[in-house]
Amino acid sequence: MKTTKIALAGALAATLSLGACAGAGPNQQVGGFSGALVGGIVGSQIGGGPGERIAAGLAGAAIGGLIGGQIGANLDAEEQRRAYFAQQQAFAAPPRQPVRWQGDDAYGEVIAFEPVRSARGFCREYQHTIYIGGRPQQGYGTACRQPDGSWQIVG
Repeated sequence: MKTTKIALAGALAATLSLGACAGAGPNQQVGGFSGALVGGIVGSQIGGGPGERIAAGLAGAAIGGLIGGQIGANLDAEEQRRAYFAQQQAFAAPPRQPVRWQGDDAYGEVIAFEPVRSARGFCREYQHTIYIGGRPQQGYGTACRQPDGSWQIVG
């Protein structure tokens, strides 16, 4: 229960920061909040131990917030989970190698670009394209490798 509360707090924080950055309108903010909330809950169920569940919840919240403003309402929990795993695989893949995922009603691909050193450490920008009804929607972000080897979405 504590893990879920932390994931929900992360979802809210991710949504607020994404909404502020994008200058989103009310409908996109609601979609972003919904996506971050669902993403945080789904992500918190993925990890093995409490620490992994918190990290997965926060990553799920970031994915949900990223896609929620535009298409998150059209992805079910399983599709969001598949998108999350594809994103994690892309961070470990060679630069510009697409990692694809497939759901019942949507599919997508994630491309992580060349790694760079920054003040946050070893980071990669990425592009996540999600197709619903054959129409692409793109999201962009940055993930940085943590000391434990996991990847954290930072923007």
